[in-house]
Amino acid sequence: MLRAFRLVSLAEATSFLILLLIAMPVKYMGDNPVLVKIVGPIHGVLFIAYVGLVLLTFGQLRWGWGKVILALAASVLPVAPYFVERNWIKAPAEVRA
Repeated sequence: MLRAFRLVSLAEATSFLILLLIAMPVKYMGDNPVLVKIVGPIHGVLFIAYVGLVLLTFGQLRWGWGKVILALAASVLPVAPYFVERNWIKAPAEVRA
């Protein structure tokens, strides 16, 4: 489950950046919404998966409610899920080491 959370966290952050930095400019400056129509739903599914995995794994990760709220807030900031993946998603054995 933690491995899936790590992968989804990276994918969600990456899809958000693609949406903001590539798809949206192409839509508004190039008058071509095709990338938003493709990347938008992909990002939406990854966003929902990220939020779901935060709620499913916080006990396994031994997070308090404060960290859960910060991880959920990270889902709406473009690069914050990279931080969550790199620094907070660790198996309990990794935390003790």
